[in-house]
Amino acid sequence: MICFCAERFPWRRIWQNPGELLLPGLSEMATRALLYRRPAEPATLLVKHCSQVFAIRLRRHRRARRYTLRIHPTDREAILTMPPRGTLAEAKEFAQLHGGWIAARLGRLPKAAPFQAGTVIPLRGVPHRLVHRAGERGTVWTETRDSGEKILCVAGGYEHMDRRVHDFLKREARKELHKASLAYAAELGVRVRRVSIRDQSSRWGSCTSAGSLSYSWRLILAPPYVLDYLAAHEVAHLVEMNHSPRFWRVVDRICNHVERAKRWLDTYGNDLHRYGVED
Repeated sequence: MICFCAERFPWRRIWQNPGELLLPGLSEMATRALLYRRPAEPATLLVKHCSQVFAIRLRRHRRARRYTLRIHPTDREAILTMPPRGTLAEAKEFAQLHGGWIAARLGRLPKAAPFQAGTVIPLRGVPHRLVHRAGERGTVWTETRDSGEKILCVAGGYEHMDRRVHDFLKREARKELHKASLAYAAELGVRVRRVSIRDQSSRWGSCTSAGSLSYSWRLILAPPYVLDYLAAHEVAHLVEMNHSPRFWRVVDRICNHVERAKRWLDTYGNDLHRYGVED
């Protein structure tokens, strides 16, 4: 059965006075939010440059003031951040305008090194070849061959190799960074409440005023003095929550290899993001 209404539905009046359309259990604010809700947006848009087509991930941020593009080194994709009032048409035009930049930056990413048998990865800065040991007990451990080659052995099913290597590296990173952070905190007379390990793409570490430190697990792939410097850097923020000259004096006082570590990160840091990812 089809029913018709003789009167036009008062959309304009309801839009101006959403309280008239209140549903049971919904406040006026919730009703207004439903009326103003933005239609679902696509997660990506396609941009063509020469003969290549790139999928650009879209991200709308309420604090963004303009359109920006960046390359995610581990996901190996371009991310376009949109301001709150930005439109998809403007976003696509912006991405298309920078198609050459996207192609160049993605093309310069170092070759991916997935955690599979035969891949050579740095552990504390020392190259180790991944070896699958299906018939042996245990999880992940290191050995040195008669030739002097360092290897990282992974037991269990081959399908679990990637996860087991990731878990091993994160455990090692947490252990080393927790130890270094507590040592520097004791030296400075500050308190570390928590140390967490993540896969941060834009920074190697972070610190909150409450004493929570967060580090990238990929620091376990760098030489020990680099990991040590990052621990000193983040703990020093518990004294100075800035990057002022006073902050750097605190870092220099407790760490004697600041410049050496910064040079290494500037030269080789981006390379650490290629490990454990697929092309």
